Amino acid sequence: MTSKPTPYSELPGSAYWRTGVAEPGLWGLNGLWSSRWTLPADARFATYGSCFAQHISRALVTRKLAWVNAEPAPARTPEDIARLFNYGIFSARTANVYTARQLVMLTKMACGQMEVAQPEIWQDRDRAYDSLRPAIEPNGFASAEEAYLSRMSMVRAFRRSISEADLFIFTLGLTEGWESRKTGLAYAMCPGTVAGEFDEAAHQFRNYSFAEIRSDLDLAFAAMRAINSDLRFLLTVSPVPLTATASGQHVLVATTRSKSVLRAVAGEIAEADPNVDYFPSYEIISGAPAQAMFFEPNLRSVAPQGVDFVMRHFFAGLDLSGPPRCIVSGKIALDQQIEELAASEDLVCEEVTLEAQSRG
Repeated sequence: MTSKPTPYSELPGSAYWRTGVAEPGLWGLNGLWSSRWTLPADARFATYGSCFAQHISRALVTRKLAWVNAEPAPARTPEDIARLFNYGIFSARTANVYTARQLVMLTKMACGQMEVAQPEIWQDRDRAYDSLRPAIEPNGFASAEEAYLSRMSMVRAFRRSISEADLFIFTLGLTEGWESRKTGLAYAMCPGTVAGEFDEAAHQFRNYSFAEIRSDLDLAFAAMRAINSDLRFLLTVSPVPLTATASGQHVLVATTRSKSVLRAVAGEIAEADPNVDYFPSYEIISGAPAQAMFFEPNLRSVAPQGVDFVMRHFFAGLDLSGPPRCIVSGKIALDQQIEELAASEDLVCEEVTLEAQSRG
C-alpha cells in the first residue's frame, strides 16, 4: 500500500460511513446540512409542496420567523374553520402540490403565461370543484364561477408570495400524477377519487421521468425569478411513502422509484445552480440510521419525534446571520390564528383519500 496521499487522505470523518454514521449513531449525527447562503436575520420564507412541507411552515411560525402568509383567512375566522378551509397551511391556498408539473402550471398562471381559466372545473352533482385543488373547500363550491374566482384569488396570492419571499421552499412528493388527454394539463388528484368522475378516454396516468421533472422545475424557477430576481430555492423530498400506486408495480417498489427520481433531480439542480439548495429531510427519516423508527405503525406517517428531529437539523444548518432587511423595534407580532394552526399536528393530505379505494 502506497504512503502517498490520495484524495481520500485528508477527508473529514463525516465523509466516511464508519466515523460519520456508524460510530456516532442516529442521535450523534451532525453537519448533515449547512445552508449555502447567509440569509437576512428577518428572511422571509414561502413554503409549498406535499404534505410534509406543512411541518416546515409550522416550525418557522413556531420559532417566530417570517413565514409568508399571502392568503390569510378572513378576519375573525375561528381556527378550526380556517383549517377546514385550508387557510394558513401553505403560503397561498394552493392545497398540496404533489408534482413538479403542478408547480410549473401554478407558476405559469402567476406569470400570465397560462390562462387561469384553463384547468378544468369539475361539476359533481350540484357542486363545483377546482381540478387544481379538489379538496380546498370541504363541500365544493356553489358554482363554477365561484370556484374560478377562488382560483383567481389563490393565483394572485401565489404570485405575491413569490415576490415577497427571500427563500422559496418546495417539498417534492410524487412522480405519479394524472392529466387530461385532451389538454395535457395536470390534475391534483385522479378524477373520481376526491371529486369529479374518472373517464379512461379523457384521463391518463403519468409517471413523470427525471428529464420531465428537471425541465418542469427549471421552467418554474426561471418564471419565478422573472417575478423576483433575488429569490432563492430550497428543495426537499418528502419521506412519506405513496399511499397507492397506479404504475402496476408493488407500492414499495413504486415508492422507491418515485423518491429516487425526485432525490436525484433535486441533487442535480442544487449542484448546477448556486441559487438552489437541497435539505435532506428524506435521508434523515428514511436513511439506514433511523431504522424506520420515525414512522407511525402504518409505516407511512412520520411521528412527531421524527418531525422534531428533522427540524432540529434544519435550523442547525440555517444561516440567518445576515443583517436584517428591515430594522424594527421590538418583536414582529405574528397572526395569532397562524400560531394556533402551527400548533396542530394534523396534516392536510389529499393523497390519503386514495386509501378508501383499497379493497384489501
